Order: sequence, then structure tokens, then C-alpha cells
Amino acid sequence: MNARDAHTIELLCGGVAFFPALVTAIDQAQQEVRLETYIFDFQGAALDVAHALTRAAQRGVRVMLVVDGAGTGALPELWCHRWDEVGVQYRVYAPITTPEFWKPLRWRRLHRKLCVVDQRIGFCGGVNLIDDWLDPHVDGRLPAPRLDYAVRVKGPVVQSLHDTMRQLWSRIEAVRELKEKDIAKALDALLGAEQVPQLPKRGVVRLVLRDNVRHRVDIERSYRRAIARARHTIVLASAYFFPGVRLLRALVMAAQRGVRVRLLLQGHYEYFVPYRAGRHLYGQLLAAGVEIYEYQPSYLHAKVAVIDQQWVTVGSSNLDPLSLLLAREANVVARVPSLAADLQASLLQAIAVHAKRIQPKAYLQRTWWQRWVDATAAAVLRFGVFLTGRRF
Repeated sequence: MNARDAHTIELLCGGVAFFPALVTAIDQAQQEVRLETYIFDFQGAALDVAHALTRAAQRGVRVMLVVDGAGTGALPELWCHRWDEVGVQYRVYAPITTPEFWKPLRWRRLHRKLCVVDQRIGFCGGVNLIDDWLDPHVDGRLPAPRLDYAVRVKGPVVQSLHDTMRQLWSRIEAVRELKEKDIAKALDALLGAEQVPQLPKRGVVRLVLRDNVRHRVDIERSYRRAIARARHTIVLASAYFFPGVRLLRALVMAAQRGVRVRLLLQGHYEYFVPYRAGRHLYGQLLAAGVEIYEYQPSYLHAKVAVIDQQWVTVGSSNLDPLSLLLAREANVVARVPSLAADLQASLLQAIAVHAKRIQPKAYLQRTWWQRWVDATAAAVLRFGVFLTGRRF
């Protein structure tokens, strides 16, 4: 069996595919379920996952859930009580209060979306545990489901997923014990997991992380290397797009050497400042021949790319300062033609049917007010990066 045969990997388009696949895997669990997410919203389709975790714990499966303190916040009391009764273990990563959130170090969030069941099947992507149709900003329904992706995978990479999730859990437990002034238990928590998970740097399917210690630039580097090697096509979708100088230059240089570069970005935006800041960069890209499309029907939440119909990445990392410099992120990188074909077909369908192309002439004819807003938004993002002490 060669390396390619050792993995089975499948693209999941949106919550309509992701939630049933995740629930099925959890319902089939016999020993352990580990789950990490930025947002866990206990409504709609995401509620099916909450019930599946409950059922798993009731039949004796060890269930460990980590949610982010900003994305999710405190879990609902009803579910805390229910999970306490059945034995679901749940933790909130870096819980915060409102004054604390203005401290730059508190912007380092758990943005990964990972799940491993029985160390046999894994999930990685950008899909939060929130119903595709729900709009958390206005407490209502979206005009169309958000566009997002995840992968379901079996094979050696699942061990990498498991190891990194186990490492994070051990560190959260150690912090809890230190707060209780129990140093012995804190040490036991750390010793109970590998603190330096071995992540292969090569392979047909592999896990790439971003954290603030050993993997600070790994995801950005993986993008830059793949873009630098591109010969024919790049199709990239990013919900938040404000890349650093080197990544932006890589896209420009690819287009200048004849690679067809297509970017699918937000048109129906969630946050005003990141959206307008990203538009500030359009001029340089358009001048190089990069095609830019803005997704119109709903929120674009995808963080994916296909290069030369061979190289694929699917994960949680946007191409913006929060993802590339601050948050804990996880992407799967693969060289699987079938996966590349499926993802590229989906992205090109979204571009052809649901996106508006940004025309260079129209972009140059923006009003002075629009130019000022874009430049100001970009300055705000760069100032935020300055506060973290990192150049971008």
C-alpha cells in the first residue's frame, strides 16, 4: 500500500454535509471523541452534534470538548448540567471578560475546528458548530447558507490530529490545576500527553498548524511555497483576506508569470473593517492580472485553496492577521487529485453562479470617500498587528 492509498479523504461542503457526517461518526464511537471548535451555537443543526455527544457519553465513550472563550463564551447552563450528568468533559479555552478582551494577548484564540473519533476518523475545516442558515449578528436567518468546507479523513494524519488535540487538552488541564494550586496534578496533566507532537513535514495528506510557539508561520509558509510552485492555476477562497507582504507578493508574482489566479472573497460581509481593509489591497492584485470575485448570496466562511488541480488546503486559517499571527489554527494539506477536483469544481461553480467579479476600471473609479474608508480600515488592522508586537 503506498502513501496515497493509506489515506481516505472526502470533501464536505457546508454544514449540510459536515453535520450529518460528524454526527454519524460520533454515534459510531466506541472509545473516545475529541472535539474542538471556535463557535458552538446550540441551535438548529448544531444541536444535533450536542445530542450526539450526549449519547456517546451515555454509552461510556470518553467525550472531550473544547470551545473558545470568545467565539462561544460560557456554555449554556442547561447543557452544562446535562453533560455533567452523563460525563461529557468540556472546557472553555481562554475564557475572557470584556475588559480583558482589549488586551492584545487575549486576541490569541482557539480558532481550530477539529474532531477525532476513536483515533480512526478525523475532521478538519472551517465549519463552526453553527447552523448554516443562522446569522448570529442579527439573530435571524441568512438569505442563503454560508459557504464553507471541511474534510473527513482516515489514515496516518488522524494520529497527528489526535496528538495535537491531546496536547492542547493537557495544557488546559494543567492551567486548571495550577489555578487550584495543585502542582502535582498539573505536572501529571502535562506528562500525560506528548508536548511536542510529531507532525510530518511531507506526505500526501498532512496536518499544518499555527500556534505561538513552534508553528508560528507554518500555515503561511505552506501557502507561499505552493503558490511559488504554481504553474497553471490558483483558486483560493478566504473569508478574511489581508495577507502579509510576502504572501501578497507571491500571488502577484504568480499572476505575472502567467498563472491564472482567482480569488473568491467576501461580498456579503460579516465585519466591516476586515472587509474594507481587504479591498484596499485589490489594486495591486488587479494590476498584476489576479481575478477577484466577491461572493454575493450569503457569508463566505471558507478558508481553502486548490493549486494546479493537485495541491489542496482545507482548514480554519484565514489569510489575515488574526489567523496568521495570533490564533491557533489547523489546516489539512493534501495532494489528492480527486479532492482537488471536487474542491475546484465547487469553487468555480460558486464563482460562476454566485460571485461578482471586481473589474479593474470600476475599482479605480471608486470615490475618494471609498478610498479613504479602505485605507483607514487597512491602517486599523495594521495598528492591531503593531499592538501584538509582530510585523506584518
